[in-house]
Amino acid sequence: MKALLLLGLVLLSVTVQGKVYERCELAKTLKAKGMDGYHGISLANWMCLAKAESNYNTQATNYNPGDKSTDYGIFQINSHYWCNDGKTPKAVNACGISCKALLQDDITQAVACAKRVVKDPQGIKAWVGWRNHCQNKDLKPYIHGCGV
Repeated sequence: MKALLLLGLVLLSVTVQGKVYERCELAKTLKAKGMDGYHGISLANWMCLAKAESNYNTQATNYNPGDKSTDYGIFQINSHYWCNDGKTPKAVNACGISCKALLQDDITQAVACAKRVVKDPQGIKAWVGWRNHCQNKDLKPYIHGCGV
C-alpha cells in the first residue's frame, strides 16, 4: 500500500511539474517549428529567451501583482495582452487562446503565440528576460553542439 501511495505521489509531482526541455531537445523542437530566423530572430535568441523566462519549463507561471496578470509557459506569455486566463482585468487576448494552452508539454500553441508577439513593434524586446539576459550577448552557447 505504501508503495502504491508513493507511486501516486511521484506521478502527481511529474504531472504538476510539466515538461522541462533539455537544451538541445528544445533547440531541435524550435527549429522544426520554424523559429530559426522567424521575423529575423535567430534560434539562439529564442533559446536564450526560453532559458531566461522559464528555464525551459512548459509549466512555468509568474504572477504580476501590478496589473494582476500572469506569465505562462516556456516563453512566459502574458495574460494581459496575449492569452485569456479568465481572471486578468482588461485582457486583450491577441493570440486568441486560453492561457492554459501555453502550459502544455506540446509547445505548438506557445510557439504560434510567440510568433504573434514578435510581429508587434517591440518584437523580441517585449520580453524583459530577453532584454536583461540575451540582448547584445554571445548566444552561440545556447545552440552549440545541438546539430541545428
